[in-house]
Amino acid sequence: MDKSWMHSDRRSKAYEFGVEAFLNFAVENLLTTTHIRFPCVKCVNLKVFGVGIIRDHVYFNGIDQSYKNWTFHGEPWEASTNASRNVEEDDGHSRYSFVSEEIDMDDNDFGDFGDFGSDPYEFANVIGDGDQPVYPGCRKYTKLSALVKLYNLKAKHGMSDVCFTELLILKGDLLPEGNTIPTSMYEAKKTLCALGLSYEKMHACPNDCILYRKEYEDSTNCPTCGISRWKQGKDSILKEGVPAKVVRYFPPIPRFKRMFQSHETAKSLTWHAARKSIDGQMSHPADSPSWKLLDDKWPEFGNEPRNLRLALSSDGFNPHSSLSSRYSCWPVILVTYNLPPWLCMKRKFMMLTLLISGPKQPGNDIDVYLEPLIDNLKSLWVGIRGVYDAHNGEYFTLRAALMWTINDFPAYGNLSGCVVKGYKACPICGDDTPSHRLKNGHKICYIGHRKWLPINHPYRRQRAAFNGKPEYGIPPEPLTGEEVLHMVENGDRVCWKKKSIFFDLEYWKYLPVRHALDVMHIEKNVCDSIIGTLLEIPGKNKDGIAARLDLLNMGVKTDLQPEYGERRTRLPPGPWNLSRAEKREVCNSFYGMKVPEGYSSNIKNLVSLQDSRLLGLKSHDCHTLMQQLLPVAIRSVLEKPARYMKVLKGYVQNRTRPEGCIAERYIAEEAVEFCTQHLSDVSTVGVPSSQKMGVSKPLSGCTNTEEVLPYIEQHMIHIKTAYPKFRKRTKWLQDKHNSTFIQWLRFKVQSELEEDNNGVSENLRWLAAGPNMAVPLYRSYLIKVPRIKTQFSPIWVSMVSFKKFGTLTTKSLQSQSLGNIMMLLVMKS
Repeated sequence: MDKSWMHSDRRSKAYEFGVEAFLNFAVENLLTTTHIRFPCVKCVNLKVFGVGIIRDHVYFNGIDQSYKNWTFHGEPWEASTNASRNVEEDDGHSRYSFVSEEIDMDDNDFGDFGDFGSDPYEFANVIGDGDQPVYPGCRKYTKLSALVKLYNLKAKHGMSDVCFTELLILKGDLLPEGNTIPTSMYEAKKTLCALGLSYEKMHACPNDCILYRKEYEDSTNCPTCGISRWKQGKDSILKEGVPAKVVRYFPPIPRFKRMFQSHETAKSLTWHAARKSIDGQMSHPADSPSWKLLDDKWPEFGNEPRNLRLALSSDGFNPHSSLSSRYSCWPVILVTYNLPPWLCMKRKFMMLTLLISGPKQPGNDIDVYLEPLIDNLKSLWVGIRGVYDAHNGEYFTLRAALMWTINDFPAYGNLSGCVVKGYKACPICGDDTPSHRLKNGHKICYIGHRKWLPINHPYRRQRAAFNGKPEYGIPPEPLTGEEVLHMVENGDRVCWKKKSIFFDLEYWKYLPVRHALDVMHIEKNVCDSIIGTLLEIPGKNKDGIAARLDLLNMGVKTDLQPEYGERRTRLPPGPWNLSRAEKREVCNSFYGMKVPEGYSSNIKNLVSLQDSRLLGLKSHDCHTLMQQLLPVAIRSVLEKPARYMKVLKGYVQNRTRPEGCIAERYIAEEAVEFCTQHLSDVSTVGVPSSQKMGVSKPLSGCTNTEEVLPYIEQHMIHIKTAYPKFRKRTKWLQDKHNSTFIQWLRFKVQSELEEDNNGVSENLRWLAAGPNMAVPLYRSYLIKVPRIKTQFSPIWVSMVSFKKFGTLTTKSLQSQSLGNIMMLLVMKS
């Protein structure tokens, strides 16, 4: 059927004939004249009405020119229908305008319709739920918004599927008849899955040799080790069809597309280009040499601020949390540095891309599992055409580059291919690593770190505090990526175990920093050693006979050598040793600390006063201890002159299938996050709320005045008398008092003022009246000689000085400390 009329002028005869032909086609195929979807630009097939109203909409708003495959009006679905369009942004007037950003796009050029499931009708039905009330007459919630809110609770609080199903049944019973609440977890999940993104399950060799993909997709045995692809049962019989090991892959490209489909997120992804950098300071990765190298070496990449700069992180964790097992599951996470610092490390924007099953860690074979991710990163470097930017209302070609990886030191070795154990374990020093094996401790220590200090630093000349020798060395130059690649390709592998798979990326060898260490991991290890040594915690105390003998062999702190007696060996107390009373004093200091919410864990719960220990310290707790709390806790005994893994652990409900639980919870949370961008009054899971409302006082300063204290006691008695059932619930009484006291006091004082000799002071009368909400506004304000004009004034006046508030200059026409003055408020006390 001819569709060229869709691009014609709406006033032309061709457009008029085309509209009539379209309506006749829809009526013939749908066999109805009253339930036809609106194909106009504003409604984008979300609303259903009769033919007459549709005709008006198509003439008034214009037909959606990207709607070339008339699937909602009887035309069969075509998997690859090119649709280049420029959507006129509606600025969020339609809660579901995001549908028009995905329907009818080509897999390669203009998005992937499969992002919302393979069935377009199923997706359209789900979107239609956004206009269907949750029960007849309900105006606040629709079926979709209610379901998203309920599933949000499940995601936040880790409800089991059975618990959520029972909650849905209870909600359905509580609501009026005819409600549309799903009756089971299966129905709810089926609805949300139409909006969510999927993940791929890939079979892997149990010995980490290959992934069964590409040329090995149909193999039944590993070509490297010969082991079967299928799981072996307890009776040693292979269960064909049940894989021995499964890796779950979450493709990042459709997830990056979805980030740009949100107006706010798309705007935030260009934050780095608008920020003001400070010379000589590195406040964001955009100030780093790696970022600048990408801009300079590939200017076509750097000139597009929407191109993504990524970091990769991976580490193992035990999904069984407190269970005593050695199971190790490895997630691989991508972080987007385009976002501002207060968003890029939030849970919502930490993109899970791989979930490598246990029970053992992949080790140096982790490159096998990174192959699909590297393939996608190669495609992202070339460019993904037709990605829709909701902020600018246009399509563009998206590119992305991986800047570095962030790991602890063992994972650093697995990803980079560098040796991280033995005598040559430093990735920077290589063959010149200053290492020394301790004779009694049977460990290798690396004591040449002072060479990185400035040449005149006093630590370089200190002997007794270190290894008994001064340090005159200079730090070596780090190897470039090209030098490392040349070494591993030519067989020079003294310090290298393999060629890292990241060298398959075109730009990787040019990056100045390719792998970075996670400071929080290192800080936790150091903190555990310090706390363990100070409090002499068994298993964490680094002070012992072996350590003292090694100090003696090095000629350091010889006065602390062990003293051998007839019955036992005595260790002389060192400067770090605390007496029992001092240990109790330190622990009491920690026990009494009170910190703001979100600052760290409740320190009180980490202290064991009975045996003077700190237990259960997390990485963030160690960070706060090392940076601020530890010096406060130990000063009384001195002489007078990284959390996401915990989130993934919380996803596990079925202990026999931990990776499956994590994968399913992750994509369900993705679906909820997607809906929260387009539904009002639905809180997000991955970003903390901007305001946390707690128990607060009313907006008045009268509750701490002596004249008001008797009235506070009277009001509490009044509440207990009026609500006898709650007289023992202290928190309820306090909340009720906070919310009603000001109004009660106003009427109480007014009634007393009507009496003779009431004794109400002038101060109390004003306090009872409450704050005055009337505020005078001025368009200009005169302070002695200088005159300040607000932005609403017709003329801006340049000032030379403004007392202690700031200055205005003729160049910027704004105060460096006040900015553009919108309005002046004068508040009278």
